Amino acid sequence: MGSSFPAGGFGSGTHTDGMWQLMDQLRSRFEKRAGSRAGRGDVRAAILALLTEKPMHGYQIIHEIEERSGGSWKPSPGSVYPTLQLLAEEGLISAEESNGRKTYLLTETGRDEAASASDRVHWEGDAPGSGVGRTALPQAGIELAQAAAQMNRTGTPEQITQAVTVLDEARRRLYSILAQD
Repeated sequence: MGSSFPAGGFGSGTHTDGMWQLMDQLRSRFEKRAGSRAGRGDVRAAILALLTEKPMHGYQIIHEIEERSGGSWKPSPGSVYPTLQLLAEEGLISAEESNGRKTYLLTETGRDEAASASDRVHWEGDAPGSGVGRTALPQAGIELAQAAAQMNRTGTPEQITQAVTVLDEARRRLYSILAQD
């Protein structure tokens, strides 16, 4: 996501330039986390977890992962089908052909492997703050940082002082939430 503002900001001077650098770093960190995809090992664990529930074909697996992750992760067929092939070669799943489609199911060995892999799979509903979506917090952080940058550029000294107080309180409240049991 590129900035629609000039690289140096609207003001001049080191303070404003530093604020824009901080904004870019913050945005970059949040976007990497919010838009990240699970690695190949997670595709494997997700497939095994899904097949513990019922036999599925490749398209169903892709669809289930997308649905359970709240749309934040949709593995490509280029990652799912080779993983299915590898799992079959390892003897963890078997394939039955029906109506021109391969349906995959776990073998006994696959059930054992799926049990040990289940802790590596976190669907949207299992995630902390479920129901909100994994991208909600990073997105809110980006929007807050953008508002703070706007305040820094255009706010009066009194408004900036008020904004700092609000941000300090928000930080304290976030830590308070984390401290709750």
